[in-house]
Order: sequence, then structure tokens, then C-alpha cells
Amino acid sequence: MTSPLNWQDQAAVLFDLDGVITPTAEVHMRAWSDMFNDFLSSWEGEGDTAPYTDVDYFAHVDGKPRYDGVRDFLSSRGIPASEELVRELGDRKNDAFNVVLARDGVAPYPGSVRLLDHLAALGARLGVVSSSANAPAVLEAAGLLDRFDTVVSGSVAHDLGLAGKPAPDTFLHAASELGATPERSVVLEDAVSGVRAGRAGRFGHVIGVDRGAGEQALREAGADVVVADLADLLPGEAAQQVTG
Repeated sequence: MTSPLNWQDQAAVLFDLDGVITPTAEVHMRAWSDMFNDFLSSWEGEGDTAPYTDVDYFAHVDGKPRYDGVRDFLSSRGIPASEELVRELGDRKNDAFNVVLARDGVAPYPGSVRLLDHLAALGARLGVVSSSANAPAVLEAAGLLDRFDTVVSGSVAHDLGLAGKPAPDTFLHAASELGATPERSVVLEDAVSGVRAGRAGRFGHVIGVDRGAGEQALREAGADVVVADLADLLPGEAAQQVTG
């Protein structure tokens, strides 16, 4: 039997950023595609150099720390993933993302802002857990940085030695920062790796936001609620949900 999520019962709500609060996932996808296809077109070593596609993004890159995404994609193609090459490609991708962010800015999803407004009215403790080192800059550009009590970015994870998604470490750290247990916290993720992290951390609710990964993939990764937009989680809104 299904039942709606009662936000008042949650001690903390932990959001992924890209693809959940802001559509920066689209910027990341373009930056990854441009960088990898430039690399593949010039690579003369061993491995599969067929063009990089969105399928590669969702299978190997989405939601992961930048260097892990590079490493996993190269390995999937049989290309030797030396640490030097991994860092070079990861840095090239980050430079491309920053250029687009500075030029175009970013506007949050309206439905995500509606849910943030609702949670603020309830006095909920909110955090962002993002694999991106750029998370604070993205939140500031979107005018939302002051909405969150903690931001665990890729840089914070690196400095603290926390394993990235799909390991649960960054989510567990954010919950601890907010004085909450995983059992009474909610994770909202659009990436399969992030959903797996929430499930591995034994969080009370893991909500998948389908921005392209696919409902089935998110459910198979461990999401017990799947929605197309965060506004679907507001009281009185229709949402496609199951309870775990």
C-alpha cells in the first residue's frame, strides 16, 4: 500500500544538486560530451574510440566525483586510465563547465523551489550533497545558497577523505552535520549512483527524480519514491510513489 511522505516527521532532507535543484546536469552533460569526444577523436592508443553518448554519461559518469567518472568511462572503453590522463581530462571538463556557468548562469527548477519553500515553512533542516566541487558556486548563482544548513561538495569530500557516491559517506556526513540519523532523513537524487548511496546508507526515504536516468533504473538502484519533479512531493500533489 502506498502512503504520502510526511515531511514533518523528517529530521533532515538531503538534496543532490545537479538535476535535482538546478538543471546544471544539462550543462555537465554537454561539458562531458564535448571533452570526451574531443579526446576520443584524437586518441591513438588502445581501446574503443567510438563517440561518447548520453548512454555513457548515465552508465559511467552521472553523479560520481569527476575523476571517478573519467576513470570509469575510460575503463569501460579499454583505454588505460593513468592517473595523469584521468586528472587532465577531469580538469578540462571542469574548465568547460565553469565557462558555461559564468556565461549563462543557472535558474533552479521551479518545482524544486516550491518544495524548498514548503520545507522552510516547516523549519526543516536542509543539506546539499553533491559530487561537484562547484556546488557552492552553482547554489550562489541560483540564489539558493542561504537555503541550506550544510553543503557537502566534492571539495569538502576530498578534504575530509570521504568516498564519493555510490558510497554513502557524503550523505552520512551531511546527516551528522545536521544532527540527524539516516533513518529519519530523506535523500533526493536523480543519479543511479546517488540513489545507491542513499540506499547503502540505510536512509529512511530515498527519492529518485527522473531527469533522464529512467524510472526503472532508479527503482532498481533502490529508490522507494520516483517523481518527475519535486513539486510532485508537495502535499496534495499527484506523485508516483511506493514506500519501502
